[in-house]
Amino acid sequence: MHIDNDLSPQLESLYLPLAAWLRARRGDQRRTQVIGVCGGQGSGKSTLCRLLGVVLERAFHEPAVTLSIDDIYETRERRAELAAQLHPLFATRGVPGTHDVALGLSTIEQLASCHGRQAVALPTFDKSMDTRLAPEKWPCHRGPVSSLLFEGWCVGAVPQDEAALIEPINALEREEDPDCVWRRAVNARLGADYQQLFAHIDVLILLRVDGMHRVFQWRRLQEHKLALAAASKPGGPDTRIMTDQQVDRFIMHYERLTRHILSEMPHRADIVFDLDGSHSAARVHINNPVDGAL
Repeated sequence: MHIDNDLSPQLESLYLPLAAWLRARRGDQRRTQVIGVCGGQGSGKSTLCRLLGVVLERAFHEPAVTLSIDDIYETRERRAELAAQLHPLFATRGVPGTHDVALGLSTIEQLASCHGRQAVALPTFDKSMDTRLAPEKWPCHRGPVSSLLFEGWCVGAVPQDEAALIEPINALEREEDPDCVWRRAVNARLGADYQQLFAHIDVLILLRVDGMHRVFQWRRLQEHKLALAAASKPGGPDTRIMTDQQVDRFIMHYERLTRHILSEMPHRADIVFDLDGSHSAARVHINNPVDGAL
């Protein structure tokens, strides 16, 4: 696997110590260790899981698989049904209530019990089509899994108090959810079956940004990169690329829970990485140390 030059310095300073800490945390247990990785959009969750998985496998001989909560989003058709039944804002993927939690539970349980050359299909969501691929197109993992990296923007989140939902925090909530129907439904789902999903997490890692402004900034940057890539392809620009204004509206769906996570999760996550403006870990906080690691 090729490692970008700008990531190579972090291998020794971050990924190797983190992998060693996780290996020490697992100890002599034979069961799969589920590592939850939470972080706002654009925070680098996918990069961390990709490189950490390589280090776990090559340096510690720990077979690792990554599962993203994004890949268990409900299909576009199912979200349209939820929008008609519950609230129009459920048409947009992202918040609790727009994932197929039963599929996530089934996938985690299958990976955790995988033996020999047994195959487990990994759900895959195509964001360019805004829907999940048909099961026959999902990639498969074969063999035992020592470390399952479960990543997502709301992985490990807990619901807010009901009273905190009443006051809208942005224009989307104020104008499109004035009666708090969507907010209450999202919070209720987060407090129900999502907690069953997150109960599988053995270790929780938080990538903490220095404020909500950074989430908006990095998500816009992601879209700018997509626009540049699309412009170089035959057929002209991709109409699915969002403007900055569209990105900002999109992020408003995530804003409430992201702020809540940044407020309450640092106190209970096992490890918190404070990210600087260049996506590097400026500080590391370990709430549950393991002797001789990290």
